[in-house]
Amino acid sequence: MSQILLENVKVGDEVQGFFVIKNVNVKSSSNNKMYLDLTLCDNSSEINGKVWDVNNDMIGTFSAGSVAKVKGSVTSWQNNLQLKIVRIRPTTEEDEINYETLIKSAPLKAKEMYSEIMSYIESMKNEDVKKLVKFLFEEKKEKLQYYPAAKSNHHSIRAGLLFHILRMLRSAKGLLGVYENLNSDLLYGGIILHDLEKVNEMSSDHLGIVSDYTKEGQLLGHIIMGIKKIDETAKSLNIPEEISQIFQHMVLSHHYEPEYGSPKKPMVPEGELLHYIDMIDARVYDMEKALSSVEPGEFSDNVFVLDRRKLYKSNI
Repeated sequence: MSQILLENVKVGDEVQGFFVIKNVNVKSSSNNKMYLDLTLCDNSSEINGKVWDVNNDMIGTFSAGSVAKVKGSVTSWQNNLQLKIVRIRPTTEEDEINYETLIKSAPLKAKEMYSEIMSYIESMKNEDVKKLVKFLFEEKKEKLQYYPAAKSNHHSIRAGLLFHILRMLRSAKGLLGVYENLNSDLLYGGIILHDLEKVNEMSSDHLGIVSDYTKEGQLLGHIIMGIKKIDETAKSLNIPEEISQIFQHMVLSHHYEPEYGSPKKPMVPEGELLHYIDMIDARVYDMEKALSSVEPGEFSDNVFVLDRRKLYKSNI
């Protein structure tokens, strides 16, 4: 049986092949029998899977970030596709696995995205701004090659954080041609730094799959972590306090509302634009993802992260 991409499966399909285990939890059913609740993915999509009536030997066999061979049938539960797994095993050395078909990744190569973002840094006119942003960005070069921008929502793909930053920078470049009074160094720097501490907020493997949030990530979150990092680095590099405080403020305020982690709203125009560019890129990405499997002239299912809206795919 040839492997079906998850974006193409429908109720009633028989599925067999290799999949990445994105998440796995042991749960109890209503009759107190243990089962495995998994999120399986390939490079096209993901699906929830259930292994019913598991025994103690199976618990602990599978972990997030691993690859398993799976056989099952597609069902529907609460209007969402679900895979009823009848057979699952870890991979072996004899298995021939094409990992490129398994990992959802940014559409651009990580090295190329990193290089393009560096070109924005090199274009900065203020040497202190350039020094601070370049140091913080280069410090995370290795992790940025594979880190997603989120555990499950927007840009939760391999190298998704780089892709998010790059698209925001490209948007900013266009807007700076309209709003010529803005400081490009501050806007570019704020965009590059605003989510950078996500590489320490989350624990991700080299597949770009987040297993959990770190202790510091859970206690503080990437906004507070980002502020601390900018403050510490600016002092060590002897960066003027004005620059450090402006960037700390931009990171602090980029979520805009207290309930989303920002106790202050932007007080500089570059911070205001940072917030809206961030929102635009996140929302457009979520819409692109939701509509990717929708036929022209049809509606998507309700999208939770978009206020449960249905989206329409124009046939124009």
